[in-house]
Amino acid sequence: MQKSFEGSEYEPKEQINIVFEEDSDRSAAYIDGKQVGECDVSISGDVWTITHTGVRPEFSGRGIAKMLVMKVITSARAKNARIVPLCSYADKLMSGKEEFSDVLV
Repeated sequence: MQKSFEGSEYEPKEQINIVFEEDSDRSAAYIDGKQVGECDVSISGDVWTITHTGVRPEFSGRGIAKMLVMKVITSARAKNARIVPLCSYADKLMSGKEEFSDVLV
């Protein structure tokens, strides 16, 4: 007998949209059009400093913070920029990891 997971906790409850907002120097997470998180960046030439990453408490535990930092990393790579992970979350995620050595200052 095969179990049906329809309507279960295994189905995504909502669509998370992660975008890099160049005019605001940040990546932002939206669910149903409502902002639920952000990763703020201070940009000075080709050096991007991640200053803050935050997700509203009711949306924590879904990997949104990681998605936000990864969006900044992807955007920085596209612009050949380097990153200083000043924010404690970004620092923990990136520092000492080979996959980010190309963007770390």
